[in-house]
Amino acid sequence: MSDFRTEKDSLGEVRVPANAAYGAQTQRAADNFPISGIRFSRRFIAALGVVKRSAALANAELGLIPNDVRDAVVAVADRVIGGELDAEFVLDIFQTGSGTSSNMNANEVIANLASERMGGDRGSKLVHPNDHVNASQSSNDVIPTAMHVAAREGIEKDLVPALEALAQSLEAKAAEFDDVVKSGRTHLMDATPVRLGQEFGGYAAQVRNGIRRVQAGSEELAELALGGTATGTGINCPPGFAEKTIAHISTHTGLAFREAANHFEAQAAKDAYVNASGALNTLAVSLLKMANDIRHLSSGPTSGLSEIRLPAVQPGSSIMPGKVNPVLSEAMMMVCAKVMGNHTTITVGGQHGNFELNVMMPVMAHAMLESIAILAGAADAFRTRCLDGIEADRDRCRELLELNPSIATALNRTIGYDKASTVAKTAAKTRRSVRDVVLEMGLMSAEDLDHVLDVRDMTEPGVPGD
Repeated sequence: MSDFRTEKDSLGEVRVPANAAYGAQTQRAADNFPISGIRFSRRFIAALGVVKRSAALANAELGLIPNDVRDAVVAVADRVIGGELDAEFVLDIFQTGSGTSSNMNANEVIANLASERMGGDRGSKLVHPNDHVNASQSSNDVIPTAMHVAAREGIEKDLVPALEALAQSLEAKAAEFDDVVKSGRTHLMDATPVRLGQEFGGYAAQVRNGIRRVQAGSEELAELALGGTATGTGINCPPGFAEKTIAHISTHTGLAFREAANHFEAQAAKDAYVNASGALNTLAVSLLKMANDIRHLSSGPTSGLSEIRLPAVQPGSSIMPGKVNPVLSEAMMMVCAKVMGNHTTITVGGQHGNFELNVMMPVMAHAMLESIAILAGAADAFRTRCLDGIEADRDRCRELLELNPSIATALNRTIGYDKASTVAKTAAKTRRSVRDVVLEMGLMSAEDLDHVLDVRDMTEPGVPGD
């Protein structure tokens, strides 16, 4: 048997591997774009399958394709959704900016395998990639639709649950560490006391705000471009097709989607995508701050802060015995850096909505879905392998706090700013406690000093000692 079969497209004949489910247009694109070897993610391929499945159901309801063709297309689309046919999606993400090549990849795979289900051969077009699988559609509305479906599913089903679990763990640590009073730090320098629980509560609030932001971005992604076809006018799209197809998409995914209010905006601009990516970018900033703080709080064990202890998950050095490093913080920080870079890619891509069509959609889709996936993965790994096992070193927190000259701030109302400043400078210079310096200078009685220098009281609103 030959290793190739011959298929035709509008440019002529193309040799396609005999065992490939894709056809001529996919093969041309594979030949034209041997650039990176990076292919679309599982989420995006599944989203294409969802769109094609839903479109087949809607087209049959409108009498535009026969029921036997519908059934064959739906059966193969289900295999696409399930991941069984991922190897047939062979195209590089760096391709035609509309994603037409990947839309045709899906159309050809589904058409060829559907043709076989109906007794035909691959390439026979018994089920036609354009006339049946792509009926009432254009690449220019299918790809934006798949982008939104994939991103919304990733956010709602992967990222938000991971962030919710992370927030809950941070809140649990905030409660566990509420009794630990320690030095606050501003400008990396000693500042008035805080509770370790307050610091972790701040991280939890950042994550909660991040959840709210990404869900708001996800809601904007609920608008789908389907129905605009080539340029937003809806040419060759019968009335009711978009509404019916989107209803099937919503049912299949369990997420609410709706037709775009303005199809020209939906296809020419990618503002909703840029906005959602911006929420991911902000989340990355929050998570990097948290991971970096935790890395510094655990620094040591003898020459750093060492206010918290991280779980020892792996040896930290190939040469220094016993060394343990904050590896989960470092991994989180790298993920956040990548997400920030992806946001730049999406921002630049969003600028290239030239007239009626954006022409950087494939790389935008890849960047978005990568950001969603790695943020979810990092949140889960950080929580389970680091955060849940963090312990407070209460003795170390107390030791550093007693030497903190900023405790003298609590003396302002009692002895005045100038004398309190002298106390703070003397304490810092002599590496003695504020309490010892005040008593040595005879500025207050021991009883009054105990009342004013209640460090727990300093961590609450109001004036210490009142």
